[in-house]
Amino acid sequence: MPIPVNEVIKPIINGVLSIMKACAKTETVRRFLFTSSAGTMDVAEHQKPFYDETCWSDLEFIQAEKMTGWMYFVSKTMAEQAAWKLAKENNIDFVSIIPPLVVGPFIMQSMPPSLITALSPITGNEAHYSIIKQGQFVHLDDLCSAHIFLFKNPKAEGSYICASHHATILDIAKMLREKYPEYNVPSEFRLNYQNFDSGPDETIVVTFKDVDESPKSVEFSSKKLTDLGFEFKFSWEDMFTGAVETCREKGLLPLSNEKKIDIN
Repeated sequence: MPIPVNEVIKPIINGVLSIMKACAKTETVRRFLFTSSAGTMDVAEHQKPFYDETCWSDLEFIQAEKMTGWMYFVSKTMAEQAAWKLAKENNIDFVSIIPPLVVGPFIMQSMPPSLITALSPITGNEAHYSIIKQGQFVHLDDLCSAHIFLFKNPKAEGSYICASHHATILDIAKMLREKYPEYNVPSEFRLNYQNFDSGPDETIVVTFKDVDESPKSVEFSSKKLTDLGFEFKFSWEDMFTGAVETCREKGLLPLSNEKKIDIN
C-alpha cells in the first residue's frame, strides 16, 4: 500500500501550520496550545516500560509495518514535529499536551471512539483488546482542566503528558466485573498480533487469563505536569463508571448482556 502523503498526511500538517502562521501574524495570540496524542510518542518496534516527554514514535517503523492506525500515527507525529519547527522559527509560545486514552462521561449522542476501545471488555469488541492490553488513561474533565491550566500558567513550556492512570486489560476487566456483574466481562482475552518477522499476513495469538500471565503495565509519566502544580481529581473508577453510566443513559449499552451489544 503506497503512503498517502498528498491525500492524508500533507493536509493534516498544512492545516496545523496554516493556523499557527495565522496566529503569528495577528500578534495577539498569547500561547498556542496543541493537543497531541500518545500515538506521537509510543509507537515503535520495542515497547518501553516507561515513557516521558522526550519519547517520539518511530516513523520509519510505522511506515514500514503499516499497522492499524498507522496513518494517524504518522500524520500526528509529523504535524507536531513541523509545528515545533515553525514555533521556534517564529518565536511562538507553543505548548503541547499529550493525552492517552480519554475515558469518562460525554455529551455526544454516539459512543466516542476512545470508549469503543475502553469498554471493549463489556462489548466484546476483540479488535480493540490489544490497544488496552497495557493502557494509559485520563478522565475527560481532568484533560480539559489540564488544557486550561497549561494555557494560563506562565511557567508552562514544552510538552506535557496528561495521563493519570495506567492499567492492563486484566485490571480493567476485574474492575468492570466487580462494578457491573450483570455484564459478562471475560477473565481471559485472546489478542491477535501481526507477526512483523514473518510478514503482514502472519498473526500471533496470545491469551492472557490470570495474573501470572498478564502483561506488565506501561507508565506514561505526568511528573512534569504535576511538578508544575496540576492535580488530577478523578480516579480510574470514576472514568469507567462515568463512561458506562453515560452509555446506558443514551441507550448505547444495554443494562446487561442479556441483550446483544452491537458496537463497532
